[in-house]
Amino acid sequence: MTSPALPRTRRRAVAGGLAALGLSLGMIMTESASPAGAATWPTANGSQPVTATIKLSGTKDYGMKRLYGSGDLGTGGQSENQDPILDLAAGTVLKNVIIGAPAADGIHCEGSCTLQNVWWEDVGEDAATFRGSSSSNVYTVSGGGAKEASDKVFQFNGAGTLNVSNFAVQNFGKLVRSCGNCKTQYKRTINLSNIEATYKGLALVGINTNYGDSATLKKITIVGDSSKKIVPCQKYIGNNTGAEPPKNGSGPDGTYCKYASSDITYK
Repeated sequence: MTSPALPRTRRRAVAGGLAALGLSLGMIMTESASPAGAATWPTANGSQPVTATIKLSGTKDYGMKRLYGSGDLGTGGQSENQDPILDLAAGTVLKNVIIGAPAADGIHCEGSCTLQNVWWEDVGEDAATFRGSSSSNVYTVSGGGAKEASDKVFQFNGAGTLNVSNFAVQNFGKLVRSCGNCKTQYKRTINLSNIEATYKGLALVGINTNYGDSATLKKITIVGDSSKKIVPCQKYIGNNTGAEPPKNGSGPDGTYCKYASSDITYK
């Protein structure tokens, strides 16, 4: 998915026009590019260390600045219960930001939120965690991408619907995981559309059939996985005791894992 380079002056002009629309050149290049290779990743417009979680509400556009953890947030490890770089109140719209390394626990959404053109260069514990308790919550990830997630990219702990579209992921464990052993469990709905997943990876989505989860997959491109090791939709039997949830099969079934073979293209 590599786009032809634009001359420097033209890139500045295009970027300026897109900024007025609340978009970025990186986002447009990724969404419009061919799925024949890796996505085009943006260049940061400056960097900012974050030593304590930044709490956001309303709409925040970082203009493609890189945020990275420092001090107490200066870890990129997998230990649980880390603090996030950004904590978003319900209803927050976050635009055009790069989460660099160390990334701590990335971004937390406390209710419905929108992540537009957000990029993670080296995922720490998780890239984003969705935590709201209302079944009417809608979490939207539009554009962007994530790399180097040894476990999960998106951790879905709360209730409601998570929509991920026009997103690129490389070297990951699971793109989305419905929490398998949270103390409070919910029915969760996950929709993936226009996703480019580059091997290595374990699964695109993991859901709990016993809580009524479902995952719908459309326009999925998997790159570099000729052996088809990435599982599109892995089913589990979740629990609320903290135990490791057992697997419960995989593949389309029309109820929990909703997709057809034609929805997935291998490159």
